[in-house]
Amino acid sequence: MNQGGPTESPDQSSDSPIEDGWADDILARAKERAAGTEPEVPETTPPAEVPAAPVAPLNPESSSEVSPPPPTPTMPPAAATTPSVPQPPRSVVEEEDFDLGLPGAFATTVRGVLEWVGVIAGAFVVALVVKTFLFQAYYIPSPSMEATLEISDRIMVNKLSYQLHDVNRGDIIVFKNPEGASGGIEDLIKRVVGLPGETVQVQGGRVYIDESLLLEPYLAAQDITGSFRKPPGCVGSNDAPDQCTVADGYVFVMGDNRPNSKDSRIFGPIPVDSIEGRAFLRVWPLGRFGRL
Repeated sequence: MNQGGPTESPDQSSDSPIEDGWADDILARAKERAAGTEPEVPETTPPAEVPAAPVAPLNPESSSEVSPPPPTPTMPPAAATTPSVPQPPRSVVEEEDFDLGLPGAFATTVRGVLEWVGVIAGAFVVALVVKTFLFQAYYIPSPSMEATLEISDRIMVNKLSYQLHDVNRGDIIVFKNPEGASGGIEDLIKRVVGLPGETVQVQGGRVYIDESLLLEPYLAAQDITGSFRKPPGCVGSNDAPDQCTVADGYVFVMGDNRPNSKDSRIFGPIPVDSIEGRAFLRVWPLGRFGRL
């Protein structure tokens, strides 16, 4: 028995300050969660676990009661929280509401015909311009230029050559027939031998220009040129029957097949203005394709 004043029993002592602080903290967190003020936790990140604070054992006779913390709310999947966007109703449109402007079969046919007509007309114009001012193809109908050119050879003639430079000795030229169209042949092809102001003479089957021997490697033989009497169109007072002085603006021409060629030895020098162009390329036959 105690003889002193009344004393508190250890069983009747109040909660310790540590116990009261822990309880207050739990209640405050529960109120915040209930009020929705605690930030949401992302779906992929699990909520962090709060380490439990050290707690002293509670007095079973204590009057203070502590509510257990509510369970941690979990976020629903993203797909479940995404609101579905309502799709607008699709309107049914009749096919005849659209006019694509496509031409019909008749219009397509007409357009195709017009396109081909334009292409053909354009090609014809280009060919006409080229033939008239630039190049023209000729065929060889006679043996007068053998063996350089043979019958049925096809050649190309440059019509611009003598617009750019003078006629040169040795050029193969196409010119208007001085005697007019004879036997349906309007143009002739020969080789230039004498130039304006030069005197052409034949002696011993060979050609001399101003009394100098002319070397002609394109001939089958060097002494096959036949003599001639002075043809029309020659100038000067020289009465020699086997020579001709060429006037200005004219050239003296001969075929490479001298025994079988009708050339300036018969009809005289030809005017430079009558020259159609210079033959520069043999295109047929393919086996003899090459420059002239």
